[in-house]
Amino acid sequence: MKQIRVQSMLIALGLILSLGIFQSCQQSTPSTAGSSENIDSLKKIAMQLVASNDTIASHLKTFDELDFDVFSNQKWDRLKESHAQNIKVFWPDGRMVEGIAQHIEDLKKLFVHAPDTRIKEHPIKFGSGKYTLVTGVFEGTFTKPMPIGNGKYIQPTGKAFKMPMATVGIWENGVMIEEHLFWDNQTYAKQIGLQ
Repeated sequence: MKQIRVQSMLIALGLILSLGIFQSCQQSTPSTAGSSENIDSLKKIAMQLVASNDTIASHLKTFDELDFDVFSNQKWDRLKESHAQNIKVFWPDGRMVEGIAQHIEDLKKLFVHAPDTRIKEHPIKFGSGKYTLVTGVFEGTFTKPMPIGNGKYIQPTGKAFKMPMATVGIWENGVMIEEHLFWDNQTYAKQIGLQ
């Protein structure tokens, strides 16, 4: 995050310094119509770039907090800090659910058979405009019975899972309005001993 901000500031500083040199040159030669408007426009673009990168950095920081603390420690009352009330969530199996309440219920199901489910690292994370992409390491251990419907359960195998996952977020007003989740369900099933 700090690196993104430093890069943004360096780019903006470079643009502003270039503008200053350009403006000095313009002042020592006969005036051309519109040069001050062009300089103001470039300054505005530089400042927008810094603001945009600050917003992306803020979203990525929120995402770290979401996965490392809120999700991993099942602090569901805090999900509203990163999710809109009417969020659309697209799951790896292709289904889409709408609303934070339903999303919380779905997330809780991940912990029934693997209470130590967690995400504690984000190897890759970046963003552009209203989008963020974060990869994580999704891990836990199948230690409790897994409900499969009609009062039936799969007994725990005691096997651990550890696999990559990714989340694409679409942000508006500081929270995600869409969350697209990706991981390989077949790898998950194999690792916990279901295949």
